Amino acid sequence: MALKLYERHLAREIYASTGLVLLAFLMLFAFFDLIHQLESIGKGSYQIQHALGYVILTLPGRLYELFPIGVLIGTLYALTVLARHSEITVLRAAGLSTKDLLFTLAKIGLVFSALTLLVGEFVAPPSERAAQQLRLEAMGSLVAQEFRSGLWVRDERSFVNVREVLPDATLHNVRVFEFDDRFQLLSITQADGGTYFGANTWSLDGVVRTVFSGDMAHVERYRELSWKSALNPDLLSVLLVVPERMSLVNLYLFIRHLSGNQQKTDRYEIAMWKKLFYPLAALVMMSLALPFAYMQDRMGAVTIRVFAGIMLGIGFHMLNGLFSSLGVINSWPPFYSAITPSVLFLMTAAGMLWWVDRR
Repeated sequence: MALKLYERHLAREIYASTGLVLLAFLMLFAFFDLIHQLESIGKGSYQIQHALGYVILTLPGRLYELFPIGVLIGTLYALTVLARHSEITVLRAAGLSTKDLLFTLAKIGLVFSALTLLVGEFVAPPSERAAQQLRLEAMGSLVAQEFRSGLWVRDERSFVNVREVLPDATLHNVRVFEFDDRFQLLSITQADGGTYFGANTWSLDGVVRTVFSGDMAHVERYRELSWKSALNPDLLSVLLVVPERMSLVNLYLFIRHLSGNQQKTDRYEIAMWKKLFYPLAALVMMSLALPFAYMQDRMGAVTIRVFAGIMLGIGFHMLNGLFSSLGVINSWPPFYSAITPSVLFLMTAAGMLWWVDRR
């Protein structure tokens, strides 16, 4: 769809200001993340270069979260500057209606929606996982990963092999190889599954334990067995991807898995609908910024409008998280839990446009 001359002008201004806003936000969050990572320097072989690498790898996830806020502030600033120079007034005097401006913003915003989808589906999840890998490897926690046999983790004098880790931190097909201080094999524990109960304690089910003593070995069987280990869901986050970071395909497949096992799927269904609607949040934010362009300078300075945009963006981010949590707690329909924040802000934008048009 070709853009007209004034549309290209608006697009350049909005893309430039939004890019600068996102860059500024990313630098700010990267600085705070780096400060937080400095506390871990010295643990194992974790050094400043590892902290820097970790922060860089988490930036795509930050970018995905900040897209709606950045688009709102960038669009608001660009439109306000154009209004100060009377360019918006000239466009409206030339016959450009509010509907035309909204349609123009929608065409410009499709680029932001596509970028949000691209980063959220294909860039952020593997990047977040690589960041966790880097951190754990440097701290000496992770032994190896991505073998055909699954995940391998060292736990003091034991080596743990987990074939499959589900997003709710449930383990499938666990093997624990226990050694003494001379690296002599003491036992091999195999379990069908494991569930974390807190305080570094797991409950293993379907356990078969082979104990070695000299040249002898005997087998023990347990229906359930408590297992104390330094292994925890945070460490397993190398393999785990939280619902908000899973791809749409993986979310759909996991929801089917949970449904087939008659387990609750609310959290994952909300995450799936949010993944579908989140790219459209950029369009909602741009429509919310348009009313500010209709306000004359006497009604507020640029800085005040930008501050208002920041507050609105933060409000959207908080409301998005709030409705997700409330939806899970109260068993609300996932579709409505995911779409309600965007609908509320779209209604706010419509109300503001109606108000400024009447003035």
